[in-house]
Amino acid sequence: MRIPPSAVERTPERPGPGPVPPAVLRSLDLAVMKRIESLMPGEHLTPQVGSGTELAMIRPYFPGDDVRHIDWNATARLREPHVRVHVGERALTSWLVLDVSASMAFGTADRRKADVAEGVALAVGHVATRRGNRLGVLCFGAASPRILRPRQGRLGLLGLLAELRREGEPEGAGATSLGAALSGAAALGRQRGLVVIVSDFRGERDWEVPLRALRARHGVMAVEIVDPREQQLVPAGDLWLVDPETGRQVHVDTRKRRVRDRFAEAAAAERAEVAAALRRCGADHVVLSTAGDWLRVFAGHLRRGEAALRAGAPARAAVRNRIQAAAERS
Repeated sequence: MRIPPSAVERTPERPGPGPVPPAVLRSLDLAVMKRIESLMPGEHLTPQVGSGTELAMIRPYFPGDDVRHIDWNATARLREPHVRVHVGERALTSWLVLDVSASMAFGTADRRKADVAEGVALAVGHVATRRGNRLGVLCFGAASPRILRPRQGRLGLLGLLAELRREGEPEGAGATSLGAALSGAAALGRQRGLVVIVSDFRGERDWEVPLRALRARHGVMAVEIVDPREQQLVPAGDLWLVDPETGRQVHVDTRKRRVRDRFAEAAAAERAEVAAALRRCGADHVVLSTAGDWLRVFAGHLRRGEAALRAGAPARAAVRNRIQAAAERS
């Protein structure tokens, strides 16, 4: 699938996510799909015989079997016809829960947090709309949530791109409620699937209970976007720090090392609490920064999980048991 180019004019203030080459996306395809299967409660594969791509077993040919499924290598080796039996697959519906609040427009390094979020959304959308799979989008942090119903293929990706091209929320629009957005995602996503949350996870911690409920039914990937200046202050004199969502202001004298150290300690503790809460909820958590190559970090996180996902899937065992039980009855 070729990703249509973005129509957003890139400026130093809005640099975008940087290059997201189609070749890199194709290389991520398998890693992302394996990660999705690991996050699903249960299996993305249905425990039925079907026309999927994953082999369940090879068994002797019975009259009525489709001759196109004959495994000629096994037939020649065993001197009798054998057929390949595959695990059936069902289409996956993914939801992208995207933070578009004013705080996402912050960025002091290579790009804004919103630019990194855009790149992650494109990478996930590229995979989540292939093979008949569908992608829905829920944007929160605006005056009212924006919802794109799940669509597959190019339509799903174009809908995502149209949403990414919209202007972000102005400053002072009000505090963001991730908890309300996750409750909305749970109500929309009745079919078991994957939910990818892209946010800076700042503001009121009202999302633990709805996230735990969401994780009970869906696979959840939490992509946290951070900026270096949110974690450490530089000695820049007297500053007024402004919350872009609520408009609250705080005066800080950054020349004092004690103030900078206390700020760094409080920021690190707050991020550690977010990480611990996500672990308690069972979400797959990755942190991406506006500084450096976010795509390399994201790809590394996905690929590190591949080795642990190569174990036999329960769906394959279910198919074998079903076939053996049917053979015993006949």
